[in-house]
Amino acid sequence: MNRREILLLSLATSLIGTGAARAAALDTGIVYEPGMVDDLLAEGKTVFVDFSADWCGTCRTQARIINELKAENPAYEQNVVFVAVDWDKYSRESLADWLAIPRRSTLVVLKGEDELGRIVAGTARKDIKALMDIALKAATNS
Repeated sequence: MNRREILLLSLATSLIGTGAARAAALDTGIVYEPGMVDDLLAEGKTVFVDFSADWCGTCRTQARIINELKAENPAYEQNVVFVAVDWDKYSRESLADWLAIPRRSTLVVLKGEDELGRIVAGTARKDIKALMDIALKAATNS
């Protein structure tokens, strides 16, 4: 193997690893399928919806914070259903229309027919924690 082949192989391996890291970073909840949120709300669940894209830096920051907060407080995942919506795939679907989602990097908390809170493009840890706390309170005070 010559030096050029080694460099190209190293670059390819590096890019594959980066893609895997991005996909893992956006793993904030169960993967959305059409109708899923309606079904969860009909069951009386509190739902935290994350509209994100794997190429979005703001989305990756939000995902990191969400996952850190869930790791710090298991009550979030025990009581709230986190749903990850792929913006590129579902931005023009009925859920995004119903909620008037303006862009990727939008986080929304729902309970029944009510929207309890939303963050658009925000990455402040305190704000994301406050939104998750709203969801937890709604889920545990039913």
